[in-house]
Amino acid sequence: MTDPARHRRYRSPLRTEQARQTRLRILEAARELFRAQGYAPTTISTISKAAGVAPDTVYDAFRSKRGLLKELLGLSGTQHADDIRDHAMPGRVEPPAIRQETDQRRQIAMFAADASHQLERLRPLDDILRGAAATDREMAAFRENQQLGQRRQTMTTVALWISERGPLRDGMPVDQAAAVIWTLTAPEVHHMLRVIWQWTAEQYETWLGRTLTDTLLPRSL
Repeated sequence: MTDPARHRRYRSPLRTEQARQTRLRILEAARELFRAQGYAPTTISTISKAAGVAPDTVYDAFRSKRGLLKELLGLSGTQHADDIRDHAMPGRVEPPAIRQETDQRRQIAMFAADASHQLERLRPLDDILRGAAATDREMAAFRENQQLGQRRQTMTTVALWISERGPLRDGMPVDQAAAVIWTLTAPEVHHMLRVIWQWTAEQYETWLGRTLTDTLLPRSL
């Protein structure tokens, strides 16, 4: 009788770690090339060369250039993408802390800090995605879903949290407050202020917090 144990696939921790490191190398190489020369001119061949692997390794890991960009953006939700994204976010304020804060002004300040940190690391990737969307319908659909779907829902939730702690200016409805937050935290606005006008991250965060406070909350007496 055949022993089932003999047919079990052996999983080597060393091989698993090597595979993880290879994926991270590929993701890092893709991110740098996308930033340096844009999405369209970057090929799987140039990514594989920069990562020091064969093109087939890239295809096996991500299937396509689209797959690479989606993982970098976190749309795939994998741990490998988290390894790249999360190391650049020291001291990030978690959303539950914003929700639990009882003071509206403090809520907005915490949100502005959180949004600024996230945009610092994700907006350059959105720049890449915006370029990809110009030539790739599938990536255009992903960006539209991210902007009009996921971001809109997130900002509506934040607006609701703030409204639960006190009145909004002039009886502003939650959906209008969400539209204000969504607009002011748009990657395009961050790009204009940080890249074109060359504001510092601290200047952007201060502006965002002050502008949200002045727009969303009742005037101080």
